[in-house]
Amino acid sequence: MAGGVAAVQHNFKSHPSLSLLPSSQSTFCGTKFITSVQYKRKVCQPKGALNVMASSSKKILVMGGTRFIGIFLSRLLVEEGHQVTLFTRGKAPVTQPLPGEADEAYNAFKSKILHLKGDRKDYDFVKTSLAAEGYDVVYDINGREAEEVEPILDALPNLEQYIYCSSAGVYLKSDLLPHREVDAVDPKSRHKGKLETEALLESKGVNYTSIRPVYIYGPLNYNPVEEWFFHRLKAGRPIPIPNSGLQVTQLGHVKDLAKAFIKVLGNEKASKQVYNISGDRYVTFDGLARACAKAGGFPEPELIHYNPKEFDFGKKKAFPFRDQHFFASVEKAKEELGIIPDYGLVEGLTDSYNLDFGRGTFRKEADFTTDDIILGKSLVLS
Repeated sequence: MAGGVAAVQHNFKSHPSLSLLPSSQSTFCGTKFITSVQYKRKVCQPKGALNVMASSSKKILVMGGTRFIGIFLSRLLVEEGHQVTLFTRGKAPVTQPLPGEADEAYNAFKSKILHLKGDRKDYDFVKTSLAAEGYDVVYDINGREAEEVEPILDALPNLEQYIYCSSAGVYLKSDLLPHREVDAVDPKSRHKGKLETEALLESKGVNYTSIRPVYIYGPLNYNPVEEWFFHRLKAGRPIPIPNSGLQVTQLGHVKDLAKAFIKVLGNEKASKQVYNISGDRYVTFDGLARACAKAGGFPEPELIHYNPKEFDFGKKKAFPFRDQHFFASVEKAKEELGIIPDYGLVEGLTDSYNLDFGRGTFRKEADFTTDDIILGKSLVLS
């Protein structure tokens, strides 16, 4: 086949063709990742322990994988020697080069990736196609609802591990911080589907690990986290921040998150466990604005504080973070799994800027509409 791309086809009545297409072995550009993960093999395992070993090659299915977290995770999995298939709708390119990645490295990665095209909400297709292929491990990066996960479990009765990307947004708002894995959760959270998925995995007796990130940042981020600040810094504009700006939050670098996903693979300690994953330091909104300026080599920014209750922004979002204290403890992951972030905040923001926004690439165009409303009122008051 042209370009050395192999195709494997299976015929199903309702879906005429299913193609698994090799679509990278590469290191993260400009990073200090150490991806070798080894665990001692034990003869006896406690009941319910994981049977998969991270040091052995596994057939892995990644639900999602074409954006942000999945891009970095899939590279690490390939580097570890696993056979990796990305399940996507096929609306976006299956792979893309990392910023600054050499063509040779990218093509090597691309040639090792397999692609399963389909809609995860087409449950019959999911059951048929996954059962036909069989997978040892599933990484579910984009699952939002429990009903999307059940067909995967039904199709793979011998699944060794289900590794799920949940969210720290599931915790109930509390006066006691940081959030810990044992804290109360909010059944009315917009992430309630992730809570229900965790409950489903537990009830099914699956060997699962659930990762709850806080705010994620880094190159190729599709959420306007650091990008929101970089747009304003580049334009030389004041940065509007709600209320006092002393609200405390937490960010974790995408490469540290990808490394954590690798660390739980085949780790007996991670069996049927939930872990918060993020940076190990907290930062105020004002401090984050200044950290972004430092990362991009910009002057100290002018910060404008405002009361959001005095404005009507319609459906527009004036600030990219929850206007509250929001951060979680990562001590459990440190103590049980030895997961320690490689990136400090300024260092991580610098990496993001240099490999993405600083190259002139970003996901969303600058929109200063709400800024102008805030600044206009501020000038009148002044």
